[in-house]
Amino acid sequence: MDLIFDFDGTLFDTYPSMVESFKVAATKFELVPDLSVIYHQMRQHSLGYAIKEYTSKNSIDPVDFRKYYDESQNVIAIDSKPFSGVPEVLEKVIQQDGKNFLLTHRDQMSQDILDKNQLEDLFTEMVTSKMKFPRKPDPASMSYLINKYNLNKKTTLMVGDRNLDIEAAHNAGIRGLLFDPDHLTDPTSNPDFSITVFDELLNIID
Repeated sequence: MDLIFDFDGTLFDTYPSMVESFKVAATKFELVPDLSVIYHQMRQHSLGYAIKEYTSKNSIDPVDFRKYYDESQNVIAIDSKPFSGVPEVLEKVIQQDGKNFLLTHRDQMSQDILDKNQLEDLFTEMVTSKMKFPRKPDPASMSYLINKYNLNKKTTLMVGDRNLDIEAAHNAGIRGLLFDPDHLTDPTSNPDFSITVFDELLNIID
């Protein structure tokens, strides 16, 4: 079985740093965001959605807000840690002659975080923002991996923490697994599998 992984909130618990960077950006405008609301928006929609909603509500420039957010992320995101069970799952996929792929809207930072945690070598290829694919749920980036590596659509699995990850998988003709560790996601995307603890994946790929 070949697995395609989302990064934020799937392989790595990056949301705490993302929420902190959002707070840092808001303070530049002398604002104090409701961090619980921001987190829910990021989990259920996207970072872009959270920024759009917040800047519109407070009549501030989203470009400037994103600049301050990115400046903070470039400093603190590197310390993010993988969810428990991630190394074991990645290693088991390889032991069973499968391949691991990364599919993320992040830039080089995702690879730097993987490298810092000695996980980068467990991936066959990483698709990041520098490749300029349309954002999920558009299946273009996933179809790129499927076609390049001749992946079997019946056995390839996309793993992500949001409905858009599952929608992208289905749009590409493969199955999707929803990782929902804090039970926040209403599974409107009809995932083929759902887990709340990452190492539950070990039983699915067995």
